[in-house]
Amino acid sequence: MNGHINGPSTPLLAYTMSCVGSALGLSAMSRARATTGWIRWRWLILAAVSIGGTGIWVMHFIAMLGYGITGIQITYDLTTTIISMLIAIVVVGIGLAIVVARGASLPALATGGFITGIGVASMHYLGISAMRMPASVHYRPLIVLASVAIAVVAAAAALWAAMNIRGVFATIGAAMIMGVAVTGMHYTGIAAMLVDSAPAQTASGMTASSLLEPLIGGISLTTVVILFVVGLAATEQDLLEQAEIRADLQKLAERNN
Repeated sequence: MNGHINGPSTPLLAYTMSCVGSALGLSAMSRARATTGWIRWRWLILAAVSIGGTGIWVMHFIAMLGYGITGIQITYDLTTTIISMLIAIVVVGIGLAIVVARGASLPALATGGFITGIGVASMHYLGISAMRMPASVHYRPLIVLASVAIAVVAAAAALWAAMNIRGVFATIGAAMIMGVAVTGMHYTGIAAMLVDSAPAQTASGMTASSLLEPLIGGISLTTVVILFVVGLAATEQDLLEQAEIRADLQKLAERNN
């Protein structure tokens, strides 16, 4: 027995949210590149929440809202669902911290991409395991490996973009590509699923509308707040110019002393 996607609306909405989260994350990272200390970490946290929370986790569960199995009611476990969200944010944060600390070198991108990609894939399959239904789920191993490979490559590419992409149009373009990679990984993982109609457990948990919609709404509201924060903050170029002016003033003060 295989699941099905209920129309194109949820895939399109999921892709859109992935692009929005990715764009916000890249914008936050542009500020992180131009700052130091606690301010840099603040931007890194915002980037991790944007990419991991909105770009990946919200995308995943919006897509799951459109997933169904004929004749079976699907509910979700609250604890597992929240843990999957935290994993997405944390592993993206780890990847970003690695490339910020070590630069966008090949070893840093490989390490950060592997850690983040494996984490994102784990989030995906943990999110699927949050499903509660009177059926059992199995996976096609080769397709699972393909989804993990996509996640690792996409993570490395996203980390490279976080350290190199500059400008509004470049950010939008990179975010759209990241959205394709994230949604591609998700639906590859979904294609790996095989559902056995033989009852494996009694369906229990919260319905999608009672669990996922409030969680997705909360993260989406957070995304709006981050959008305002990024929009009102100085751009990377402004921050670099301000740092240069401060350095010049400090040199001038040292000469006068």
